[in-house]
Amino acid sequence: MASTAPRPTPAPRTAPLTVGFDLDMTLIDSRAGIAATYRALSAETGVHIDDALVVSRIGPPLEEELAHWFPAAEVAAAGDRYRELYPGHAIAPTTALAGARDSVAEVRVLGGRAVVVTAKYEPNAKLHLAHLGIEPDAVVGWLWAEAKGEALREHGAQVYVGDHTGDVRGARAAGALSVAVTTGPCDAQELRAAGADVVLDGLTEFPAWLRAFEAARAAA
Repeated sequence: MASTAPRPTPAPRTAPLTVGFDLDMTLIDSRAGIAATYRALSAETGVHIDDALVVSRIGPPLEEELAHWFPAAEVAAAGDRYRELYPGHAIAPTTALAGARDSVAEVRVLGGRAVVVTAKYEPNAKLHLAHLGIEPDAVVGWLWAEAKGEALREHGAQVYVGDHTGDVRGARAAGALSVAVTTGPCDAQELRAAGADVVLDGLTEFPAWLRAFEAARAAA
């Protein structure tokens, strides 16, 4: 259910609506595909990787996760190989989360633009979206936490939707409203503590919230 905590008054409607979305565990459930890719990487390298643990903490950049399993000098090469293996192992098992397509579509219904801003390698992010029939207006990859604010500001996003405290920080860095969903590794309490303005159970609640947000912005 949506958070009942007070949220900021929307800024006056002086610019077209632009909504940013995170990818993993916000729009898509990529856990099975990520686990399969890590298993393939483990088999190739002989390095033990607990793929169940990995997928319990999806969000931060790949190299941060790889540093738990590989010596520092090998992380860059492991990351390159992971990204090469990814299309063959991770795209097909990944599913769209409930409400993902409707949420992106609702932005368009309201005359706005939808932008995906993710820490994932951009070509692989685009493969996921194309495979699942989710069609944002732009995709920007390889950005995490506050660095996401750069792309969000560039695209003029008033709202950023994500599942991780890092996404909340990205929204804050951009001066955007942080809408958090509890479909990822962070629970509602963590997301609120990080500064999320709105917390939803998932994207099924987002289209109605967005319609109310736009109505308030138009009236401001």
